[in-house]
Amino acid sequence: MARLDFKLPDVGEGVTEGEIVEWFVAVGDTVAEDDPMVEVMTDKATVTIGAPCEARVERICFAVGAIAQVGQVLLTLESEAASNMDAAPVSSRPPATAVGEIRDRLPGAGLFQVGAGAEAEGPGPSPVQKPGPGRRGDGAETAYFEAKPLATPATRRLADELGVDLRRVRPSGIEGRVTEDDVRLLVAGERTHATLEERRPILGMRRAIAERMHRSKTTAAHFTFVEECDASGLVDLRQQLLPEAERRGVQLTYLPFVVKAVADALPRHPALNAAVDERSHELVYKKYYNIGVATATEAGLMVPVVHGADQLPLFELASRIEVLARSARDGTIAPKDLRGSTFTVTSLGKRGGLLATPILNHPELGILGVHRIKEKPVVRDGNIVVGKVMLLSLSLDHRGVDGHVGAAFAYDVIETLENPERLFHGDF
Repeated sequence: MARLDFKLPDVGEGVTEGEIVEWFVAVGDTVAEDDPMVEVMTDKATVTIGAPCEARVERICFAVGAIAQVGQVLLTLESEAASNMDAAPVSSRPPATAVGEIRDRLPGAGLFQVGAGAEAEGPGPSPVQKPGPGRRGDGAETAYFEAKPLATPATRRLADELGVDLRRVRPSGIEGRVTEDDVRLLVAGERTHATLEERRPILGMRRAIAERMHRSKTTAAHFTFVEECDASGLVDLRQQLLPEAERRGVQLTYLPFVVKAVADALPRHPALNAAVDERSHELVYKKYYNIGVATATEAGLMVPVVHGADQLPLFELASRIEVLARSARDGTIAPKDLRGSTFTVTSLGKRGGLLATPILNHPELGILGVHRIKEKPVVRDGNIVVGKVMLLSLSLDHRGVDGHVGAAFAYDVIETLENPERLFHGDF
């Protein structure tokens, strides 16, 4: 029987680590070749790693939610078949590395075999960690603390049996002594409290979103510019184009018009199509126009990217946005369609509310929030009439974009949306 140290493989594209999302095996389980063992999420995609051969799980080295570096041992297997894979017994020489097949769930790219990885540091933390003193199993802290509690031996024995830290039990006895009833009341109270709460670890896509948004808010110098847009002409033009869109099988929302207007304006305002290289302290001005379109999915907010959006006619742009959004929601989107954006548009659709301040899609310098079109009074030729008004909120990174530059871009986009025939006439 040989032991096989199964390491996190190098999946390429600069990935250096992965988060353990779910274990499909436990210590003592027997797996067949290709059986799924663990799901790992990298900053590129979520992958399921299968068993390299028939084996028994001897040890699991990482807990769900832990971060493993490429080359670290994920789990140890025992197998007769491992000897045929150049895995030596523990007693003879260090065990070899084996990597199973990886299924990239996002791109639907099928299977690909990764070769043996390089030797790396040893395994990470144990997957099971017992609560420390004064800490409940759910990780919450109690408010009271006394470093040297007074209690009788019987009370201390009861606390030990119930797993209670006496230092965190509020006393009611004479001279501040902790009584047995105090211990029981604390346990009962925690159990009652626990039934009114549900705790779920922040894992997978939700964790990636949280980390990305936190990085954006703590890195960029956010500021937001807000202005109204009279969308009456846009509403009329869309209404005129709906029959042709239906004939072509295209779902024509207002979003393609906005993306087209943004892609048209960006070449005239290069500061908004740039990024900050924080390592070299440089502004990188990009001369290609890939527009990210924020999309709500069951896993969380994703940003599919319309590459070369400035080159696409309106109906083709609408079709591309629709395909990307659908593949993001059903989990089949390719990693390449989630990378390379230079500017992002986010829309809350019919529930767009009055106003929101979008968070930048790091490392981009601009993101445009599009809000619901509402009927409101507007002034035309000195007369008050009912117009269809949409608020646009443009969040910018002040490190690379000054206020007047962002405002000029916003008014450029608004000018196009208020006079859509200038850009969209015949461009279908």
